[in-house]
Amino acid sequence: MAETKKTLRLTQVKSSIGRKPNQGRTLRALGLHRIGDSVDQVDNESVRGMIFTVKHLITVEEI
Repeated sequence: MAETKKTLRLTQVKSSIGRKPNQGRTLRALGLHRIGDSVDQVDNESVRGMIFTVKHLITVEEI
């Protein structure tokens, strides 16, 4: 049986302006560019770490 990977939908809800530079770079690495942008990412440890860095700027929902 094939294991199905969980997917997370990330939506940017706050701006990265005035934040630490690494937080803006993390948003870009996740594929988010402006408020309201959404992107689907595979749920794994590296993505979870990036989400933790910008958790106050995004919303996360499981798909």
